Amino acid sequence: MAPYRTPGVYVEEISKLPLSVAEVSTAIPAFIGYTENGPTPSGDGSVIPVVARINTLLEYNTQFGGGYTSSFTVKTKLVQGTTNHKEIDSTERDKPTFDYLLYYNLSLYFKNGGGSCYIVSIGNYLSAPTKKSFEDGLAALEKEDEPTLILLTDAVNLNTTDYYSLCQQSLAQCKKLGDRFAILDVPNDAGKIQEFRDSIGSSYLSYGAAYYPYLQTSLNYLYQENQVKLVAASFNWQKAFGNTNGIIVSYAGASSDSPKVTITVDPVNTSVTFNISGQTLTITIDASKTGTDIVNAWNTGTGVQNKGFTINKNGTGSDILTTVATAALDSVPTLTLDGIKDTDTALYNQVKLQLSQQYIVLPPSAAVAGIYASVDRDRGVWKAPANVSIASIIGPTVKITNDTQDNLNIDVTAGKSINAIRAFTGKGTLVWGARTLAGNDNEWRYVSVRRLFIMIEESCQKATAFAVFEPNDASTWLKVKAMIESFLYGLWEHGALAGPTPAAAYFVNVGLGKTMTTQDVLEGRMIVEIGIAAVRPAEFIIIRFSHKLQQA
Repeated sequence: MAPYRTPGVYVEEISKLPLSVAEVSTAIPAFIGYTENGPTPSGDGSVIPVVARINTLLEYNTQFGGGYTSSFTVKTKLVQGTTNHKEIDSTERDKPTFDYLLYYNLSLYFKNGGGSCYIVSIGNYLSAPTKKSFEDGLAALEKEDEPTLILLTDAVNLNTTDYYSLCQQSLAQCKKLGDRFAILDVPNDAGKIQEFRDSIGSSYLSYGAAYYPYLQTSLNYLYQENQVKLVAASFNWQKAFGNTNGIIVSYAGASSDSPKVTITVDPVNTSVTFNISGQTLTITIDASKTGTDIVNAWNTGTGVQNKGFTINKNGTGSDILTTVATAALDSVPTLTLDGIKDTDTALYNQVKLQLSQQYIVLPPSAAVAGIYASVDRDRGVWKAPANVSIASIIGPTVKITNDTQDNLNIDVTAGKSINAIRAFTGKGTLVWGARTLAGNDNEWRYVSVRRLFIMIEESCQKATAFAVFEPNDASTWLKVKAMIESFLYGLWEHGALAGPTPAAAYFVNVGLGKTMTTQDVLEGRMIVEIGIAAVRPAEFIIIRFSHKLQQA
C-alpha cells in the first residue's frame, strides 16, 4: 500500500487476472539474397546488409526494387530470298553470370500462403556474389528477434563448397538462438544428394530440413523488350541471284566475316564448278545453266560446302543465270523486340507468346516456407507441413518413385533425411516428407515436433521475463507455474499435445525440493521443469487385410 499523507479519496487498481503466455509467431521467414536496390559490397566482399520486414510483394518492390531481368535470343526463319525475319525457330534465355532468384522466390512464397517476412539484402544486381556477403547477412539476421525461418535463397548458385558451409552456419545460428529453423535446398542434381549429406556436417541437424528436387514453376522471367534479340536461326548473310527463280546463297560465320559471291560464265566449262578463296565463293557455269543445275551440282559436290556457304533454289530455280560481278551478301539484321513493336506486329506477338512460355525453375525452399506459414495459420505449428499441394508450379524437375524416396527419407548411414517433393496423378505436386535432417533421432525426427518445441520454449521464455528480479519464493513460483500450465492446457485442447488428459499431456514443476536446491535459491536461480508429449505425424499407415472364414 502506498503511504498516504494528505486527506482525500484515492483510487487503487488491483490486478485479479492471472498472467498469461502469448504464443509467438512461428513462420516468419528471412530471405537472404540480392535485390535491385541493395547495398554495394566492398572490395573484400563484405557488406552492410539492409534488413527490413515486409508484408506484401508490393512493399518489397517499393523498398528493394524489382526482380532481375533476363535477356533472350530468339532465332527466326527468314522470308525466302530476303533478309526479313518471318517466324520463330527457337527461343533461348541467355545464361547470366549469376542468377539472382530472391524476387522470384519471394513471389512463390506469397503464392503458397506466405505472410510477413524479412528481407536481408546483401547486395545489388551489379554485385559479384560471395560467401562473405552471405555470412554478413547471417550475422545481421542474428540480431533480429522475430524471424523463425532461415532461407539461403541466392546461395544455391554459389559453388557447392561455399553453399554447404553457409548451410552449416545457418544450422549453428538456429541452435545458438533456439528460436528459428532452417529450410535448405539440395542441389538440383541427383548426383549431389550424397555430396549434400557428406558436406552438411553432423551438428545441429534437428534445426533444419532439406527438400528435393527443384520445381518447374509457372512464373515467367522478367525482361525488358530491348533485351530480347531476334537473330537468324542458322545463318547471318544471304542474297538472291537471278530473277525470281534463281538461287539463294547463304553464309554462316563470325560477325566480322565479309562473304562475297562471284558468278562467271565460261563457254568451255560444261559443268558447274565451285571455288572458295577466303570468304569469296566463285561459281563458274556455262550460259545454259539454271538455278536448279547449280543447286544440284552443289549438293553432289564435296569439300566446299563445309566452309560456311549454302546454296538453295529461289522459287522453282528455273532461271538461267547470267554473268554477275562480285557481290557481297546482305547481312541479316539483328533486331530487338522493342524495334519491331510498331513495324511487325505479327512477329512481335509471336515472340511475346514464346516469352510467356519461358518458365522459371526454382529451388523448393520458398514454396515450402509458404506452406509452413499456411499450415501454421490454418492448423497449427504441430501439424506436419506435408501432404500439402504446392501452388504456382508445373511440377518437380525430377519424378521420384517410392524406391527413390526410400533412400531420401531414411538414411541408414548418417540419418540425414531429405524430404521429397512428388507429383501424384489426380493430386498434383505434394510435399511428401516431414523429417528434419536428424532423421534417425527419435526425439527430433519430425519438423513439426522441433518447431512446436521452438514455439513453446520461446513463448515461455518471453512470458516469464516478468519474474526476473522478483522474489524467488513460493508466490512467484505459483504465478509462473499457473501461467505455463494454462498455456499448455490451451495447446492440449487444440490438439498440439498427445494424451487423453492434461496430466498425460504435460507437466510443470517448480519449487524448492522439486526443481531447486537451497543453493539454487541462494544463487538466484529459479528452475522450472516442463514436460511435453508432442503429437507426432502418422508417417506410415499400415492397413492389414486377411481372409475371414465363413461362419455358417
